[in-house]
Amino acid sequence: MPIINKDLHDFVPDNKSVALLIIDMINDFEFDDGEKLYEFALPAAKQIALLKASAKKQNVPVIYVNDNYGKWQSDFRHLIDHCLHDGVRGQAITELLLPDDDDYFVLKPKYSGFYSTPLDLLLQYLKVNTLIITGVAGNMCVQFTANDAYMRDFLLYIPEDCVASNDKIVNEEAIHLMKTVLKASTAHSTHLKIEEIITKANQCEHKPL
Repeated sequence: MPIINKDLHDFVPDNKSVALLIIDMINDFEFDDGEKLYEFALPAAKQIALLKASAKKQNVPVIYVNDNYGKWQSDFRHLIDHCLHDGVRGQAITELLLPDDDDYFVLKPKYSGFYSTPLDLLLQYLKVNTLIITGVAGNMCVQFTANDAYMRDFLLYIPEDCVASNDKIVNEEAIHLMKTVLKASTAHSTHLKIEEIITKANQCEHKPL
C-alpha cells in the first residue's frame, strides 16, 4: 500500500513533533508606527535567525506565517521580492530571515495564523504537537496565534527575545500574559535546547485538536 501522507519528493521533513513559526517578519514596515516596531523587530530578527539555524540543524520545520495586507492578488514570493528590492524599511530584516526552499509559508487575512488559513492542516500533516512561536507584533498577531494554538492544546515556547511590539512595556505585558495564561515557556532563545524540546514533544501523548 502506498504511504498517502508521504511527501512526493522527499523534500520536506514529515512527522516532526515540533515546528518553528515566524510571524509577520517578512514585512516592509512601511505603515503607521512601522518605524517604532522596526526598532524592536530588528534585534528580535537577529535572535530569530540564530534560533532558525539551530532548528534547521535538528530538521525542525520552519513555517512563515504572514499577513497578506489585504492584497488578495499577492503571494508570499511577491512580498519577499517587494521587501528585498523596493527600498523599504524592512529590507534588512527580510535579508536576515530569507526563507529557504524547504521552508513552509502560510498567508493569513487576520491577526491569528490559524484563522481562515491551512495552518491547522499543515501542522496535522507534520504531526506537530509543540510550537516555537516568534515574530511581531507580540501583543497582536503573535498573541492571537498563541491564543488559538493554546485552545488547540499545542505546547508552546515563545522566547521573549524573539518577539517584538512597537512598545517595550506592551510587549513585556503580552509575554507575561502568554506565560501565565497560555502556559508558554518564554525563556530567552539562548536558553532553549532544541534537542530537549524535541525529546519532550516526542514523549508527549496528547494530540492537538
